[in-house]
This record gives sequence, structure tokens and C-alpha cells, in this order.
Amino acid sequence: MPNSGNQSAESAASMQREVQQEQDQRDQAQGQQKESKDAVQTGRHDQPSPPLPKQHLEKPGSEADMELKPRFLAPDYCGSGKLSGMAAIITGGDSGIGRSVAVLYAREGADVAIVYLDEHEDAAETKRYVEAEGQSCLLLPGDVRDPEFCRRAVEQTIQQFGHIDILVNNAAFQEHAGSLSELSEERFDLTMKTNIYGYFHMAKAVEPHLQRGGSIINTGSVTGLQGSAHLLDYSTTKGAIHAFTMSLASNLLDKGIRVNAVAPGPVWTPLNPADQPPEKIAQFGASTDMKRPAQPEELSPAYVFLAAPSCSSYITGIVLPVTGSVGG
Repeated sequence: MPNSGNQSAESAASMQREVQQEQDQRDQAQGQQKESKDAVQTGRHDQPSPPLPKQHLEKPGSEADMELKPRFLAPDYCGSGKLSGMAAIITGGDSGIGRSVAVLYAREGADVAIVYLDEHEDAAETKRYVEAEGQSCLLLPGDVRDPEFCRRAVEQTIQQFGHIDILVNNAAFQEHAGSLSELSEERFDLTMKTNIYGYFHMAKAVEPHLQRGGSIINTGSVTGLQGSAHLLDYSTTKGAIHAFTMSLASNLLDKGIRVNAVAPGPVWTPLNPADQPPEKIAQFGASTDMKRPAQPEELSPAYVFLAAPSCSSYITGIVLPVTGSVGG
């Protein structure tokens, strides 16, 4: 009498071969499908995709000088008073992500103070768009590496608006290096003091003025999650920012102040054309799953979400990836 176990195994193997043969036939008939090289579009409007303009900007990088202007207005985003009566201070708010965040905060009812280095034309343009949303905008040029400047910026914001409810730490310095030997101590120090000391100085200056319901939002980076071979110092600071975010969130929780971070992938702002050579910028963002960089208007709603108590009162200490790739 045949063994029923053997028969069952033979039947399963036969079934597997049948499935394999069917798929082999499909593959031969259709050929292996090639992965699409087209950029992925998930919104109502197509966003720019590689090849991008081959342009190299002089640091710190001006949005006004970019051949392809970043999209920051988020035309499909409708404000609903989520930040009504609040005041925000945004570092690096003159352009890029900071500009788009400033515009959406104003659209949600907040007055905005913009901290920036010396990109006066960009800052004036941001102010114009904030005021077009019906809110006030204060411009504060200076260097976030200087703790005294950070204190003055906060004091001037308090004098102008009477209070501060939201701090967005966003100012950054980035310059690629081919190897560790290319990275001098002075250059490492510049990146550290701009990207992480600047966040520390601003948080320390703002914290005494924040009340229950206030929040701090730090701009991290996918490089702080995954590292970057040619951004050794920059990715180090971004990893530190993520840890700073979680630690400060625990520290301030009892005061009712939330601290979170957004970790963007490649975003079309002046930061990158002011870093990479033109040939690399042409393919900027192509390595993401979406095969294109984000536009600032695709990042800024996340900053609204994390700032608004009506949206995220139960969220603190997170690093929210917005990277254009599956799983962040």
C-alpha cells in the first residue's frame, strides 16, 4: 500500500512545478518587466524630477539665484486655524523648508519670526508671503552659532509678539567631503556649531518662554538615520539632533512642552546646489524610491502637524521620516 505521506509530498512538489512552469511561460511571453525610471507623482500636481538644472550656488545659497525655484506655497493646503494666536520662531526660515513652514504657519494663524544668516533678498520674499497670509513677520539676521545672538533673537520676538509658542530649529551647514582626511577640525567644528550647537542655543533661549502646549521641532535628516559616506560631519550632526530631540522631549514633558523632529530625505532647496557639483545635482533625489527630490511644500505640512496641539498633543520625542522611500 503506497505511503500516504509520500503521495502528499509528491502532490505538493507537482503543484509547485506547475506554478513555476506557468510563471516561466509568462516571463518568456512578456519578458522581465523593467523597473520604471519615471519619477513617482502622488499628488495632484507633478513635481520636478531629474534631470534638474546643473547649477552650483555660492554659499550660503540663495533661493533667488536658483534656476528651478523650489515649490513652497502648497496651493492645495487649506488653513483651518490650527495655530491661531500662536507665534513661531524659525531658524533658516528665509528659504527652502523654513520658508514653506513659515508660509503654512501663517496660513494656520501664527505670526512668524525668521532667523537667517545674510540672505536678505530671500528673507524679504519670505516675509512678503507670510504677510500675504495675513500674519506678521519679523526678520532676524544673525549666526545661530552665537548664543548671545540667539538670546537677542528670542527677546526681540517676545517684544514683537508678546510670546513664543513654537521653535523650529532648521538652520544648517552642509559641505561634502570625499574622505575623512579631507575633513579638517575647523570644518568639522563649523558644521557641529551650526547644526547642533545652534539648535541647543535656540532651545535654551526659547525654553523659559514656552508654556504648556508649546513645542520645539527640529529638522533632522535621513542621513542621521542611515549615515552618508560623503557627508561625515553633516550626518553626524543630524544623528545628534535626533538624540537631542528625544532627550529634550523627556526633559520638558512634565512642563507640557513637546519636542519632535522631521527627518527629510533629499529636498530641493539652496542647501544642495550650494554643496554638490552641477553634474551630481542634475540627478539629485533620483536614488529615492520616488526617483525625485521632495519640494519644500511636501515637507511643511509635517511641521504643522507636529506644532499643532489639535493634531499631535499625544506625540513627543519622535523622528518623523519624510524621505521619498518605502519605510523611510
